[in-house]
Amino acid sequence: METERAKRLANFVSWVGANIKGDEKGEAQVFLDRFFQAFGHAGLKEAGATLEERIKKADGKAPPFADLAWRPVVLIEMKKRGEDLTRHYRQAFDYWTRLVPGRPRYVMLCNFDEFWVFDFDTQMDVPVDKVKVQDLTTRWGALGFLFPTPLKPIFGNDQVAVTRKAADQLADCFNKMVQPGRPGSAVDNPTAQRFILQMLVALFAEDIDMLPRYMVDRLLADCKTKQDSRDLIGGLFEAMNTREKTDDDRYQGVAYFNGGLFAEPARVELRLDELDLLRAASKEDWSKVRPEIFGTLFQHSLGAVERRAFGAHYHEDRRPDDRGAMAKAYRGSGHPEAPEPTLAANARFHRA
Repeated sequence: METERAKRLANFVSWVGANIKGDEKGEAQVFLDRFFQAFGHAGLKEAGATLEERIKKADGKAPPFADLAWRPVVLIEMKKRGEDLTRHYRQAFDYWTRLVPGRPRYVMLCNFDEFWVFDFDTQMDVPVDKVKVQDLTTRWGALGFLFPTPLKPIFGNDQVAVTRKAADQLADCFNKMVQPGRPGSAVDNPTAQRFILQMLVALFAEDIDMLPRYMVDRLLADCKTKQDSRDLIGGLFEAMNTREKTDDDRYQGVAYFNGGLFAEPARVELRLDELDLLRAASKEDWSKVRPEIFGTLFQHSLGAVERRAFGAHYHEDRRPDDRGAMAKAYRGSGHPEAPEPTLAANARFHRA
């Protein structure tokens, strides 16, 4: 089965290279039919997809037509070769909102060279993945939903999944730090809370170039003992709270973060299992972590007792609009403005 799938996809890639010039009007339909065949269908019609799907409009004007609709799976919009797909996000989103009932889960934009895949149920503003046509033989996992027997897609830019994993790792570390019976002694709740908030901001700041690249990774790697973690990580938080240039070479390039979050740098002697969780968290791409949902996912990962200890007022029947410290990092970094945070920690800061 794997061999047959690879052969079909390879044949499609070769066929595109030999026959397609990238003309939206003249080649889109044959391209899409061959594309469906590459994923194991007899053709797009046989799969149940519709070409030139009429999009209903409320204003009574002549309706536009979507290039391909396969309800409830995918909507595909084709553009000419070389076209910047960013310019057509709004059109695709508008078509998607009007394709009811049976609105497709996924939306794809394609310019004959590249597919941009959107999952508007989970991630509105950026694609969950981008797959080049020439890479289909190895990158088909992102398009697993297209097979006759669909496979769960594996996306390279699934920011919800990245955020959930990052939240779990920091929540696990917090839980271990405050656990009664922790060898040595449990970290008191205010210190543990402060440490986790300062750490998440440092991880986020490192990956959006507010801290020198790999600084947090290197410091965590250098932590061999409990005292190392207190000195090295605590020293970073100290540097992030210092206006003057530091004399310590390890913290060269660290800017001052004002606003109060680092006013009391947290110095904690971490156990090896806690350090391992932070090292794993540091390997995530924190530039993909979504501040607007991190707080909610973090609270889910805490136990009931730990939620109360953290000061996280959580309710199952609502979805709090928690942005927390990372949203402030986002604002301070010059990225597009994030909504105002409401996390109890009120971690407000900007890079000076």
